[in-house]
Amino acid sequence: MNRYLKYSLITIVILTIGFVIYYFTTKSENHSGHEQQAVVYTCSMHPEIIRDKPGNCPICGMTLVKKVTNNHTEENNSIENVLKPTDNFIVGNYQTTTAKDTTVSSEINLPGSVAYDPNSFVNIAARVSGRIEKMYVNYKYQKVNKGQKLFDLYSPELLTEQQNFIYLISNDAANTSIVEASKQKLKLYGMSGNQINALISTKKANPIISIYSPAYGIIDATETMDVNSNTMSNASAPSEVLNVKEGNYIKKGETVFKLVNTNKVWGVFNVLQGYSGLLKVNQPITITTELDENYNINAHINFIETQLSATDKSNRIRVYLSNSTLKLPIGLRLQGRVKTNLIKGFWLHKQAFVSIGNKKIVFVKMNNGFKAKEIKTGIEMEDYIQVINGISVNDTIARNAQYLIDSESFIKTE
Repeated sequence: MNRYLKYSLITIVILTIGFVIYYFTTKSENHSGHEQQAVVYTCSMHPEIIRDKPGNCPICGMTLVKKVTNNHTEENNSIENVLKPTDNFIVGNYQTTTAKDTTVSSEINLPGSVAYDPNSFVNIAARVSGRIEKMYVNYKYQKVNKGQKLFDLYSPELLTEQQNFIYLISNDAANTSIVEASKQKLKLYGMSGNQINALISTKKANPIISIYSPAYGIIDATETMDVNSNTMSNASAPSEVLNVKEGNYIKKGETVFKLVNTNKVWGVFNVLQGYSGLLKVNQPITITTELDENYNINAHINFIETQLSATDKSNRIRVYLSNSTLKLPIGLRLQGRVKTNLIKGFWLHKQAFVSIGNKKIVFVKMNNGFKAKEIKTGIEMEDYIQVINGISVNDTIARNAQYLIDSESFIKTE
């Protein structure tokens, strides 16, 4: 019995010692494993490079990135990790340039066209109610001369006034004040001096009065007109029939059609957003037309619209032109050139940046490569663009950003 207890005790001691040895051995291995999981750094292009501290790859010069993190490192599952671009850093030796802190003066090219001057519209209206007997103009955009017959109007009201006038001059010619008042009423009804003289000589009433054009112009039949419409002057456009036709009844004061005088026109030019601040009223502008690009029209800016168009993000300027000698057809395309004043700022050559969607990118030289960086830009002047922020004059920039974008040197992700 004592021998059995003795062996049992020995067995317990041996097991205890073995457990202690196993425990400390496992703890040491775990501790060593934790030590091995300390942060190490490697190159994304050359994974055989392992370093225990940050630095650059001795092969390609890229910044080393973390390879293994300890258990306390939080995992980042942000979608931005997936969306990060692959062209943030480009290794290579390329031509460089820098932004310049200087003043730039240049010319702004403004596309435009010839438009009607709405102040030259003349309403051809009926001065008396009646029926249109005959039309002498039948189409919109038809040119008419001053004094040209437009239409004949039958009016019972006018017939009555003519009969009253004939009665007065036949039976009470000595009452000059009443005769003159009746004569004046006929003029207000639209009769000309020659028509009234013919009425006096013949003493025969005519219920039909002819309406003549008060000025030279172009016929339009609508109540409202878009002054920037290009269709009215297009000779190749199909002619449109007037809304008012023979046999139609019109009321006193009703507009039959409009007469547009083209002796005075507008040159309307589009100004891109950001450039309107460079333009002033009375500033000289040189205009050329698509008919003769070598012929210059020297004028001044007469009006600058403040409302910005939501479609093309631009506003417009107007130049008032005398068309009596120029003979510019409505809708003719124009090109305006305005010389700007000196503009101070940071200027970068256009080739040094590239537009990717709604962002503009330059490549800034860093160590043995170039890093992509976003910049905010302003206006463009010939071969230069204004830099608002993102880089300074001390930064060295790749001269040709598009070449770097198109190359196969996209080797780094961040």
